[in-house]
Amino acid sequence: MSVDTEEKIAENTLEGNGAGAVKIASDVVATIAGLAAADVAGIAGMSGGVVGGIAEMLGRKNMTKGVKVEIVETEAVIDIYTIVEYGTAIAKVAEEVQKAVKNAVESMTGLTCPTVNVHIQGVTFPAGHPNNPKPEE
Repeated sequence: MSVDTEEKIAENTLEGNGAGAVKIASDVVATIAGLAAADVAGIAGMSGGVVGGIAEMLGRKNMTKGVKVEIVETEAVIDIYTIVEYGTAIAKVAEEVQKAVKNAVESMTGLTCPTVNVHIQGVTFPAGHPNNPKPEE
């Protein structure tokens, strides 16, 4: 295990019940958050960033790349970078993502999640839409 990985895990130590300490890697929290966000209706996928002015959409294998996690003591601050489906109410979808991520991270890790920032980086269009003339395969 590299020193960098050891530092990430050490930052995320939760006090146990006297039987020892529980250490949760930031990547684990990022995976939980990414999967929770992707399951929200209206989310087309996670965004790996903006390349050449176009948001890059990631598949389910790259869930942690659209998520940034910062853990301080027992609190996780999470930034989610997503792409939404055209026609959805973006504010409502973003609120649902915040709720889903907060619930998933808190219930699975025991960390508190006071802040979930949702960054909408793009919109996908359905097949046949003038902005997406290619039929879905």
